[in-house]
Amino acid sequence: MTALPPPSKKKLGLVIDLDTCVGCHACAVSCKEWNAGGFAAPLTDEQPYGKAPSGVWFNRVHSYELAATSPCGTSPSLASEAAQPAMTLHFPRSCLHCEQPACVTVCPTGASYKRAEDGIVLVDEDKCIGCKLCSWACPYGAREYSPVEGVMKKCTLCIDRIYNEHLDEAERQPACVQACPTRARHFGDLGDPGSSVSKLVAERGGVDLMPELGYRPTNKYLPPRPRRTAAVAPPQETLDTSQLPGVLRWLDRVLSR
Repeated sequence: MTALPPPSKKKLGLVIDLDTCVGCHACAVSCKEWNAGGFAAPLTDEQPYGKAPSGVWFNRVHSYELAATSPCGTSPSLASEAAQPAMTLHFPRSCLHCEQPACVTVCPTGASYKRAEDGIVLVDEDKCIGCKLCSWACPYGAREYSPVEGVMKKCTLCIDRIYNEHLDEAERQPACVQACPTRARHFGDLGDPGSSVSKLVAERGGVDLMPELGYRPTNKYLPPRPRRTAAVAPPQETLDTSQLPGVLRWLDRVLSR
């Protein structure tokens, strides 16, 4: 089995805002486009235009319908107004680059490994035998098996992009972050309490996914903000037409007929 390196001070990861994600799948498409020719290439598709398409995707977005809840947590029918109205929640899913990744410790060949310098979890495809132990161990469903190559693949945080000195500094972000139209995805060092992503997690109460498992994912999710239960009517404004210029008083009379 594969050993883990000592905990690193630098912990690169993502912060995903569930309040502003609109489920457009731009993150998934941009990830697919970039990684089809990058470090983890190829991301092979089979019968992409057929009746049963399949392929490797590092990012997937799931959408859920959340029922309304009353102030006491019971059915809205028991209360005059629901504390939280019904809403659609879009949930992006990819590798969380855990501090204690089970996918690494179960790997019999050392193909799955965690980088000591920045905490990113990767797969060495030259060592991978496609046994799928890592995918069974990952509770987040973040591993992707390519039947064409016969190896496991996963999100790399676009290491061939974030460390690419030929790119402008502003472009050294994962492709999914760069493409998000609502800025629901943020990238940075979550091991640095002073980083913008760490401050965002602290301000918005960012959470781990399934913390009870003890894998300590680096990526964090920002919960959706509370929604108003009913639309608040804007204050009614009255117009004193006597104070208007003559032309506007005439126009008001014409339009009011």
